[in-house]
Amino acid sequence: MRVLGRLSRLTRLAERELKVLFGEFGLERGEFDVLATLRRSGSPHGLTAGDLARSSMVTSGAVTNRLDRLVAKGYVTREFDPANRRTVIVALTPAGRDLIDRAVAAHLDNERRVLAALDQGQQDDLAAVLRTLLLSLGDEATDPRAPGDL
Repeated sequence: MRVLGRLSRLTRLAERELKVLFGEFGLERGEFDVLATLRRSGSPHGLTAGDLARSSMVTSGAVTNRLDRLVAKGYVTREFDPANRRTVIVALTPAGRDLIDRAVAAHLDNERRVLAALDQGQQDDLAAVLRTLLLSLGDEATDPRAPGDL
């Protein structure tokens, strides 16, 4: 009970920290995840909505809602793939790229601040133990730094 209780409290505290940080950039966590995924995808930073749904492990409806908000804010575009007009490619705008670059830098600083009580070895050990537990419960991430692990 103490392990799961502490994990639960830690999750709530971490989520609060993330909400405040992302709010400073006018983003919700899901919007940050979409922009960060597009940024990691490489030039020209375009993916299909299906690719985004798979990488974020949310429904296509959730991705559509996130994309609608990001298009309205001017951070992403949706354009038909010239090679296949049935496919829509989502890409970062210059404003979206600038925003996510600044937000990721602030996010990494925030993560360092949150984890400052642990030295690098402790952080590595904790990450490995948590990964083992996640995999044992059916988490499909096989890479030590899964897409959601910015």
